[in-house]
Amino acid sequence: MSNHLAGETSPYLLQHADNPVDWYPWGETALALARTQDKPILLSIGYSACHWCHVMARESFEDHEVAAAMNKYFINIKVDREERPDLDQIYQTAHYILNHRHGGWPLTIFLTPEQKPFFGGTYFPKEPRYNLPGFLELLPKIAELYRTRREDIEQQNSALLAMLAETLPATTTDISASSCHLIEQASAQLLENFDQAHGGFGAAPKFFHPAELKFCLQWYFSEEDKQAWHIAAYTLEKMANGGVYDQLGGGFFRYSTDQYWRIPHFEKMLYDNGLLLQLYADAWLATHYSLFKRIAHETVGWLMREMQSGPKEEGYFASLDADSEHEEGKFYVWDKDEIELVLTADEYAVIAPYFGLSRPPNFENKYWHLEIMQAIAAIASDRGISQEEVQQWIETARRKLFSKREQRVHPGRDEKILTSWNGLMIKGMARAGRIFEESEWIKSAMLAVDFIGTTLWKNNRLLATFKDGKARHNAYLDDYAFLLDGLLELMQAEFRQSDLELARALAEVLLDQFEDKQLGGFFFTSRDHEKLIHRPKAGQDNAIPSGNGVAAISLQRLGYLLGEYRYLQSAEHTLKLFYPEIQRHPSAYCSLLLALKEWLTPPQIVILRGKGALLSEWHRALTLHAPAAIVLALPIELAGLPQSLNKALPVDQSVNAWVCQGETCLPEIKNLQELLQACKVKGRMIFPL
Repeated sequence: MSNHLAGETSPYLLQHADNPVDWYPWGETALALARTQDKPILLSIGYSACHWCHVMARESFEDHEVAAAMNKYFINIKVDREERPDLDQIYQTAHYILNHRHGGWPLTIFLTPEQKPFFGGTYFPKEPRYNLPGFLELLPKIAELYRTRREDIEQQNSALLAMLAETLPATTTDISASSCHLIEQASAQLLENFDQAHGGFGAAPKFFHPAELKFCLQWYFSEEDKQAWHIAAYTLEKMANGGVYDQLGGGFFRYSTDQYWRIPHFEKMLYDNGLLLQLYADAWLATHYSLFKRIAHETVGWLMREMQSGPKEEGYFASLDADSEHEEGKFYVWDKDEIELVLTADEYAVIAPYFGLSRPPNFENKYWHLEIMQAIAAIASDRGISQEEVQQWIETARRKLFSKREQRVHPGRDEKILTSWNGLMIKGMARAGRIFEESEWIKSAMLAVDFIGTTLWKNNRLLATFKDGKARHNAYLDDYAFLLDGLLELMQAEFRQSDLELARALAEVLLDQFEDKQLGGFFFTSRDHEKLIHRPKAGQDNAIPSGNGVAAISLQRLGYLLGEYRYLQSAEHTLKLFYPEIQRHPSAYCSLLLALKEWLTPPQIVILRGKGALLSEWHRALTLHAPAAIVLALPIELAGLPQSLNKALPVDQSVNAWVCQGETCLPEIKNLQELLQACKVKGRMIFPL
């Protein structure tokens, strides 16, 4: 028998539809049942690519003895954190308050029927292990606690709700005109936390920190800060050569379990790869270092091969699982004998030192997970052959190994389409497509936008997820902010008026439904969202940039483009609200700092009017030499443009440019060199090979 999850579209929930646990999806049916029966709620939050979620499912949720205890004592609710990031944010924060340590997935939280948490943890084994209590013996104890300690639970709940309320910024401060020192302070903090030997920040486990790396790149583009550049470029190089990158198939895994970028958790998430694609494109723009270009091309290759949703390439899937055949990483790791059978002797002689096969196994002391361990020049010297020959052997070997790997059982794929994550990848594809002159990448981004516009934009509101023909769930701040940010990038790659119209519509919903009109900033959920025990409003960056930071940047840029004061004012109010927090720990707020930087010094906006090859030439020159500028190339034949973009056409049918910064605009520019000079072209730092 299936439980109450059988009608869901989330692959994660459907994975549990045949459990003996009487699971419900989050909703009024389950909540009302808890109230009617006066039973506590067992809330389990995870996602389909999560390794430890699968482990707990196999050990406990598929076990009839455990399921019987769960069904006896609790109303059991299963939540996909990717569909309901609102619930995940609230209860991860509650977990931290209850346990004084960060949570993770699976998140296991016990709630009163009023949705208030009173006990929680993450993964629990069925029997006591890893210094963790056994889930089977824990369940009756939690149920007994609920029956006998109501007054204590209620007191704890009151304190917890008060602490949740205290997580919201409550005071606003005027922004100092000298606030640039906060950006410099953030740069210094990042340098202090930078791993000088291996790149990245901190020790194991090591995550990508894309907001921080983007901050470093943008600070370099505007100020040519060499330390900021080194942090970003060195980290990107180390990641690209490590096992956290799929050396055969392209794309990045979720994070590294060690500080060396060697052995990852093997999930591949759309959001990581969308954010990293932008970074590698920008890093190449600064250096023309071939490694960065290769990583961008291979990552897009993986995306278009494995993560597009149909023959019309109409959106991007959410993730690939860490496991195949119930083993984490089995699809990706190798037995050395298998590699020797696939390759010729010459190919193996080159690949062995290149991928570290001559060293002891690096995965569970038994298998090899591929990482680049020796430079091509060193291998060529050792073998007495040219670097070109080494490169050729490597490429043929990679193709053979990839082909062999394709014959294995593939990891599961979560085929739901998330609006927010698609927004991140739309930006990545548009930016990389523009930088590398790849029109198919730009087209892919456009198709994703069009898909969202036709299936997830209903009655002038966004929905958050799409799967099996169904668009569901009221969208969140990140959906609006990330899609708006992606549209602003896509319009710079290839301008479409429909994208501008959608961008304006998204901005209006942000102001109407998400903005705190009293204090400023944006709540994570809309005004008409389901009422929950808390309405988050966060400014810090995490694995994904802050929705408030991206909203502030995007509204500010759209405000400058359109001359719309309301958007600029909304961004300013957001900065004022989070300004006290930014002052306390600047490097935790890199997205908001980028918005602050553009509040202090508005970005240059360049409007090009013209046609044909000459318009493309000017557009390309600005892409290469003015990476910090916002550039729109508007063909002469465009009509119905808003007043701010409707610049006078060139009289000689060639190209002209209009450069504005804030409220200051230069006279018409008719010469490309003069334009580049006006855009304050920066030099290019050459990365040390």
